[in-house]
Amino acid sequence: QVQLVESGGGLVQAGGSLRLSCAASGRTFSNYTMGWFRQAPGKEREFVAAIRRSDETTYYGNSVKGRFTIPSDNAKNAVYLQMNSLKAEDTAVYYCAVRLSPVYSGALLYNARTYDVWGQGTQVTVSS
Repeated sequence: QVQLVESGGGLVQAGGSLRLSCAASGRTFSNYTMGWFRQAPGKEREFVAAIRRSDETTYYGNSVKGRFTIPSDNAKNAVYLQMNSLKAEDTAVYYCAVRLSPVYSGALLYNARTYDVWGQGTQVTVSS
């Protein structure tokens, strides 16, 4: 059974940076996709970023494009979310997720229902 463990959340000032980590464990797998979503109070879960491991293609939500990146470490089955130029509206609980089977349409990666396993979430608070 796959488990995801997130870390790295916290409080940061607007304009600052933060790096989240997500480590996957429980089985060996390939051709998977790892993604990050976030959810602010009273709002729906929002796609942030994803990386498809088969070809290392990355995807970003419009609100974070140019500010966030999703580096990864194959050897550790880990993915990160590097967040720069943070804004108050980035405040949310950030979730790591994994899709265990191949996804051939990139559009599906923006949908939370595409993903099979979720982490517990980590709070990011950006003070203005």
